[in-house]
Amino acid sequence: MTKPDETPTSPLLKLPAWPNIDFSQFGPVDMKPMSRIQTLVSSVMARNWVSIPHVTHHDEADVSTLTTARRALSESSGVKITPLPYLVKAAVAALKAQPKFNASIDATGRNLVYKQYFHIGIAVDTPAGLLVPVIHDADKKSIPEIATELAELSEMARTKGLPMDKMSGGCFSISSLGSIGGTAFTPIINAPEVAILGVSKTYEKPCRNGEAIAWKDMLPLSLSYDHRVINGADAARFCVDFAKALAEPESLAK
Repeated sequence: MTKPDETPTSPLLKLPAWPNIDFSQFGPVDMKPMSRIQTLVSSVMARNWVSIPHVTHHDEADVSTLTTARRALSESSGVKITPLPYLVKAAVAALKAQPKFNASIDATGRNLVYKQYFHIGIAVDTPAGLLVPVIHDADKKSIPEIATELAELSEMARTKGLPMDKMSGGCFSISSLGSIGGTAFTPIINAPEVAILGVSKTYEKPCRNGEAIAWKDMLPLSLSYDHRVINGADAARFCVDFAKALAEPESLAK
């Protein structure tokens, strides 16, 4: 094997110029400037998409017991709890079982940094653009504590914006479209993380239960991963561990 080119840029990454078109020649238009956040996010996402070899693994998790457990915990704790805190705790469980997902490639590209902490980013859709607040030390926090912190961070993101310390240090990100819809998508990895999990809207699925058919609530999972670090079998195992954790919501609430 020949030694790869170590120069910062490669001819393969020299993209053609963006088309400069006068769209008004085709009909009426209305031009509005992109927000500062949109401009920053667009450049970062373009870099991540071009620089990282993305693969997306699609799976689903049985969350039939999650709704009952979530409602019971909401009543006992007095905190409004959505499914998202459970997803955060399930992600921590899967990261512990699959440490490769809690790693990052260093700036030299020659080393993997395995993190011993569990900070989970949550993508939040705001009027100004996409922000990703981070729940630090999610492994040490309870479901109600995560729910309270998520609510506070989401409200801050949508109204005042977030300081950098609230969006830094993430190990793994979750992008949830469950309240809107969809069946699957390909979320873009938030570098220097090596994976991101997208979840879509829960749906009912008929499943065999002995000789009978039982309807179960299934949560679609879309796991995008960096193929330089993670292989397909790793992704499949991660989703199995994640789904197993969600199927036992009582264990996540401990």
